[in-house]
Amino acid sequence: MILRDKFFINGQWVAPSSNETIEVHNAGTGAVMGKVPAGGEKDINAAVSAAHAALESWSATSAEKRSEYLQKISDGLKARAAELGSTISQEVGMPIKMSARMQAGLPIANFANYAKIGKDFKFEDRVGNSLVVREPVGVVGAITPWNYPLNQIALKVAPALAAGCTVVLKPSEIAPFNAFILAEVVEAAGLPKGVFNLVTGYGPAAGEALVKHANVDMISFTGSTRAGKRISEIAAQTVKRVALELGGKSASVILEDADLAAAVKTTVSYCYLNSGQTCTALTRMLVPASKYDEAAKLAVDAARNFTPGDPLAETTRLGPLSSQMQLDRVRDYIKKGVAEGAELLTGGADQPAGVAGGYFVKPTVFGKVKNSMTIAQEEIFGPVLSIIAYKDEDEAVRIANDTPYGLAGAVWSVDEARAQKVARRIRAGQIDINGGAFNMNAPFGGFKQSGHGREAGVYGLEEFLEYKSLQLKG
Repeated sequence: MILRDKFFINGQWVAPSSNETIEVHNAGTGAVMGKVPAGGEKDINAAVSAAHAALESWSATSAEKRSEYLQKISDGLKARAAELGSTISQEVGMPIKMSARMQAGLPIANFANYAKIGKDFKFEDRVGNSLVVREPVGVVGAITPWNYPLNQIALKVAPALAAGCTVVLKPSEIAPFNAFILAEVVEAAGLPKGVFNLVTGYGPAAGEALVKHANVDMISFTGSTRAGKRISEIAAQTVKRVALELGGKSASVILEDADLAAAVKTTVSYCYLNSGQTCTALTRMLVPASKYDEAAKLAVDAARNFTPGDPLAETTRLGPLSSQMQLDRVRDYIKKGVAEGAELLTGGADQPAGVAGGYFVKPTVFGKVKNSMTIAQEEIFGPVLSIIAYKDEDEAVRIANDTPYGLAGAVWSVDEARAQKVARRIRAGQIDINGGAFNMNAPFGGFKQSGHGREAGVYGLEEFLEYKSLQLKG
């Protein structure tokens, strides 16, 4: 049992204002793996007060010195990488081999990357008789999800600190333990008091208290579109800046001249990454009608290689979902797909063989899906692929754009120029061309109801800066 009974506020571990706690469950077994405090408005107020008091001094600290702290944090996380990988595998369900590389490795890399970006960034520029200065937006409230818990924390906290902002972090109550490890690393790095603060709690209590607080200048949120809308409503009352990275329903558009086998295999892998608990997951596979049968067979063959198993086993490729609520949700979507007339090619809503306990679901592929079906329009957040046939390129683009979301996508063609032309017509923030690799310095964010604002690289740093013009005489 992991028992955390204090918050990190103003550089100290302090007792919460109430005795209420939150149970955290092991995704692989379903058992309670520990508890964290359930913070509320009093705890948030204390954290915001500390961040507000620390802002003037931290914002005046040189970019070089701030970068030194970020590098220390990266080094501290690296020293605890094995612990982070194992902890997050249990919290979220990602297989340990992949968790070590992504759930632990990416945040370590992002803190180090922002140490470099912050040091090299040009914070002021002369424009005519004006000195244009980039200054920190102020106190940042970071509200983060459970699917890539520490990396989404890193993509908010690291650039905010590099910009000179102070931070109050409210991580997901489903996967909070990694945030406490970060707070210990921050403490060991000697970050000045109040610059980073951690409060755990539920969204309606701790989250909303953070969003409505008058001394919070910006909210950076990653999570569901429903929650993002609520945050926008509350934040509007104090006219604070809001950055939202929300849901997705990404299309993998396979053109008729593509390497079909490679395109299908990669699409299935991206759909099932982290058991489908990825906002950029390629959950809709669009194929030419003439190649539907071949694509469907290839997808089923690929899906059957993802056997659900213990996330702590080195050989596991598909772990469990993160919670009972998520399991119920995914199974309901699978049942809805069948009820609405999609063809269940493999998988289904029943318990997978060979696993006992935990929040496991079968890797599922639906064929003959119409884009109007629920499983093609709503974010499932599980290992569920929908195959949609199209008649020509224009229809493929129309289908790809025919959702409320616009976060990511993919295009496949032997002619890269053609693939790029199609990608430019898709209204989404990130499009992979023929399986192009993820770039941690490229902007990440969405169109439409996938949110607004960008994370990663210099673009992520700019989100936490304001412009100021100093009009000079002569």
